[in-house]
Amino acid sequence: MKEKIKSLLKKRNAVMLSHNYQPPEIQDLADLCGDSLELSIKASQTDAEVIVFCGVHFMAETASILSPDKTVLLPRKDAGCPMADMIEPEGLQVMIDKLPWMPVVTYVNSSAAVKAISTICCTSANAVDIVGSLDADEVIMTPDRNLALYTASKTKKKVHTWDGYCPTHDRLHPEDVHNAKRAHPEAVFMAHPECRSEVLDLADVICSTSGMIRYAKESKSTSFIVGTEIGLIHPLKKANPGKKFYPASSKMMCKNMKKISLEDVARSLELMAGEVKVPENIRKPAFQAVQKMVELSLAVNKSA
Repeated sequence: MKEKIKSLLKKRNAVMLSHNYQPPEIQDLADLCGDSLELSIKASQTDAEVIVFCGVHFMAETASILSPDKTVLLPRKDAGCPMADMIEPEGLQVMIDKLPWMPVVTYVNSSAAVKAISTICCTSANAVDIVGSLDADEVIMTPDRNLALYTASKTKKKVHTWDGYCPTHDRLHPEDVHNAKRAHPEAVFMAHPECRSEVLDLADVICSTSGMIRYAKESKSTSFIVGTEIGLIHPLKKANPGKKFYPASSKMMCKNMKKISLEDVARSLELMAGEVKVPENIRKPAFQAVQKMVELSLAVNKSA
């Protein structure tokens, strides 16, 4: 199956992307692994004509936003994101209309249609910098309330939150963390900002999935409790063969991230099935929101 996929990738001039939460066999075969936005950016810079995105629907949409001339395939159309489904553009527009004008900061873990009516996008890694850099005293942050609350705790600005959340991260409770710390007292607890505030209060470090991989690599510590989806443990171990990684809880498994199989990838490439294409009337304003984030992030990094 792996040889068949490699052959099909070559035949279609395709690049295979895998999110850090995908099954190990998908990650090991992919051309690129990482966070959703960084994958879409890297894929847009390749000469591939086809992008096979092993992730969930909003990720394939983001790839389509950044690479309108490429064909984007999602091997399983039913691989969705519950948090992205918790907000629709109509509902967000109602919230916008009720409040005085302020920037709308939308997490990239959202649909293209929601991005399209947003001022700027953010990632879990740059949310604090993005909000801090905006020329406004108040902002709307969607759709993740946990990321918004974390961002609010790091800025003096008033943050209006949307009541959405990632079910996988939200189900991690302080007692789970205490249990993991008792089992591994020497371990550093790394938490994703999509976790609840009371869980983040227990964290030794708070960062995105790629941030966790970097932190573990650079840290002198040799054991870590991982407070994000359990799929990340595979790339953590690959990047740090001499270190140990323990899930904060076995409950932190996203079923949608485990739907895509090697067979699905092969079928998608063979039949060119599962295309995700964002219409231009949505793609253009959504692209502007993503592009503003990229430009602002670069400006923040230069001044730091």
